[in-house]
Order: sequence, then structure tokens, then C-alpha cells
Amino acid sequence: MVDSTSERFSRRRMLRTALAAGTIAGIGRFASAQQREMGPRAALALAQILNRTTFADLPPTAVQHAKMILASTLASAASGSRIGSAGIIRQLAKEQGGKPEATIWFDGAKLPVTAVARVNAMLSDAAASDDSDLRNVAHTGTCLTATGLAIAERTGATGQDVLSAMAIGYEAAGRIGEALGQGGEAVSGSLSRGFHASMIVAFGGVVTASKLLRLTDEQMSQAISMTATTMGGLSIGTNSWAREYHAGNAAQCAVNAALAAGRGYTVNPDMLEAPGGFLAVFGGHVDTRSFTRQLASDWEIDRYLAIKLLPGAHALQPAAEAAVAAARRAQARPDEIARILVSGPQIRARGGTPPPKDMIEAIHSLPYFVASAIADQDFSWVHVTPEKIHRPVVARLIGLVETDPSPNAVHYEWGWGATVTIVTTAGARFTSTVDAPRGSAPRGIEWSDVDAKFRALMPASHLPASRIEESLKLIHDFDQVRTVGQLTRLLS
Repeated sequence: MVDSTSERFSRRRMLRTALAAGTIAGIGRFASAQQREMGPRAALALAQILNRTTFADLPPTAVQHAKMILASTLASAASGSRIGSAGIIRQLAKEQGGKPEATIWFDGAKLPVTAVARVNAMLSDAAASDDSDLRNVAHTGTCLTATGLAIAERTGATGQDVLSAMAIGYEAAGRIGEALGQGGEAVSGSLSRGFHASMIVAFGGVVTASKLLRLTDEQMSQAISMTATTMGGLSIGTNSWAREYHAGNAAQCAVNAALAAGRGYTVNPDMLEAPGGFLAVFGGHVDTRSFTRQLASDWEIDRYLAIKLLPGAHALQPAAEAAVAAARRAQARPDEIARILVSGPQIRARGGTPPPKDMIEAIHSLPYFVASAIADQDFSWVHVTPEKIHRPVVARLIGLVETDPSPNAVHYEWGWGATVTIVTTAGARFTSTVDAPRGSAPRGIEWSDVDAKFRALMPASHLPASRIEESLKLIHDFDQVRTVGQLTRLLS
């Protein structure tokens, strides 16, 4: 048996001997020469592509989608501002205080930019009404908005600066998420192994912050690498306050990494692709091709953004939408329904599921989404209230929800599509399928839907109605805003 103390001393002597002989310096020169032969590391290659992109390079849809993310995130944050998890972290941040650099939404407190980004991200994620990326249900927009507005308020950035940084940050998160997955789907790979999607959105936040801080290519690459070695989160936390804690950590990690890199902090330059690096550990394989493809017309934010137009987990919303359509076709009373069959690429529903006890359970319960949608032939923001959750009719219908044992052959373009079939006591069947949910890029995102969401949720912030409307108008025209403070002042 080797004595651990003796082993440490042996390693120390070996390092001293190597250093005295110049061997370590030689290794360093060899590694540098090898790196030059291989070309830029993955993080640097990604930074070089993203850093040379400007607002003028953005497709019109990317600009519009970035504005919609702003509106959606703030609306979600208004709902989240009254939830206990966000309130605890907000109060802790205010007690700790610090340099007044940015504003906590709907509160007005000015605190250090890192604390503000964390609190505001938690406000948005707590209500589970923020946006998603269609491939991995990662709430990228929350991190982009929380970090983007906080850094922009500190630096005096323009609306165009923020929109550009957000679109480019979304691109970074999408590419890294794609590299983590297998077969081009980020929802596989690391996420199926128990890691939360917050580890992806943090990369969007760090690139957004880096752009607004005007970091060099090398500095941005270091910020990306620092995020790779810092960010984590377990998917098991989705059904608790851990979910929004992840969101806050992602925004905090992003800002800290960008600020440190701007001061010259460095880590391993191959943190993404090295053996034992981010891709190998979290994805199980290393493929950096998605990093280095040139930007074209098909931006990530154009193709994969989905704005929630219903509350709760975005992965369940196609099922809710399909359930509404099937119920409207059936026009059956709840007591005339014998079975509710659900199928889809990711659908796993077991019969006998108990009704949710509270909002946190309800927003992640497929049986609740489907049963509530059928009971009312509708599903909207009011369906996460206690009055809607604890209804006997919904509890009965939840008991009828099960995975379809013989589903129809359906081609789903997206992993969270769903088919719902209502079987009546008379034996009639009524079926509806939804692939991508309403409010997603494949179906087109309408400003009328985003505006309706904003007006429905923002009153929870207790802002005057006139200020809510003024904020919405400013977001529509955000590319004309001269300083971000014009918006954050309205949110105080």
C-alpha cells in the first residue's frame, strides 16, 4: 500500500526536478507549438465567429425575436416576483448591498451587476412562463435578458447593442447545446443523463455579457471556458425551487466569467474539447463542428425560439394544445369520458397519477395539463391558480390519462410533440396532434400573442397600467432606444 503523504512528496520532488531541468518549460513550448498546428481552440474559434458579428448582420427575424424575448421574460418575471424563492434571493441580495450598477426589476433597488442578473433571472424562471428552445426546453431568453439588461445598464449600452448581444448569445447557447447532444439534438446526451439545461443557457449569458463588455476574442473565449468549468445543475431539481436557483446561478456565472475575463483571468484554453473537458464530461463525446460553422441566414434564434403562451413546462404545452382541440371536437361532458390517451416522442404517462398539490407540481404534470385542458376546453394563465388546480372534475380526469398503448403512426419534427385521444363512454374517439406549440418559430411568433401575454402577466408587478403600456411600446421600438436605462427606469 502506497503512503499518500510519501506519494505527494514524491510528486512534489518530481515537479521541482523537472522545473530545475527546464523540462516543464519544454512541455509548455511543445504544447504551444502543437496548438498552433491544430489552429484555434474550440472556445476561441467560436468567439472569433461571434465577436465579429454586429447588429447590421442580424436578419430582421432575429431582431424581432430578441425583442419578443425581452417582452416575454419581463412578463414572466412579473409573475415570478411574488414567488417565495425569488423573494428570498432578492432580499438576501439587498441585505448584502454593494455598488449600485443595475436595477432589480419591479423593486427599484440598485445593486452590483452580478447580483442583479441573478435575482432578475430567478424572477423570470420562478413562474415557469419564460421562453424555451424547441430542442432542449432550455430557457435561454431568461439568461440573455437578465444578463443583457444588467450589463447594459452598467455600461450605458443602446437597444441595438442589447438586441445584437442577445441574438449572438442565443447562437452560442444553441451551438454548444447541439454539440452536447447526439444526432444534433441537445435534449439527448448530457440532459438525459440528469444534468439541467441551465448549463446550456449560461453560455448564452456569458456571450451576451462579453459582447456588451466589448471583450476581445481571447477574452470571450476565456469567459466561455470559465463558464464550462463552473456551470452545472441537476434535472431532478425541476420540480422544486432548485429550477429557478439554476437560472440564477447561470446568470451569475455568466456575468462573473465575463467580468473576470475582461480583467485578464485565464483558464485552460481547451476547456470545451479536451479529454476530460466540458463536451467529454457532460456530452459523452467530443464534436466541435457546430462551433465553427459560419453564420448564415438560419440563425438559432430564428429557427428554435418558442415563446410560452401558456404557463408551465414548455415540453407539456403541445399536449395541452392537442387536448383542447380534441375536447372541442368531442364536445363531451367530463362524465362521458372513459379514457384519455396520450402519445409522442417524449410522452410517458402512467395511469393513477395523483392530482398536483400545488403550482410547482401542476406546471410539470402532464396529466394535469391534459385533464385541465379537457375540462375547460381551454388552457391559459389562470390554470396555475389554486382554484383551477384543486377541482374535483380535474382530479377525476387526471385518473383517466394514460400513455396510448396503440398510437397512430405520426411523424414528429420536434421532440416534444404530442397526440391526445379522447375515448367516450359510447366508444367514440376524438384525436388531435400538435408538433411545435403555438408561439414557436416553426409556426411563426405573432406580436399579438406576445402583447397579450405581456398585458396578462405584467399587472402582477404592481406597475401602473400606463407604465406597462409604455414599457411594451419601448420594447417594440427597442432598436431605437439610446440607453437601456430608459426601460429599467420604467420597471422600477
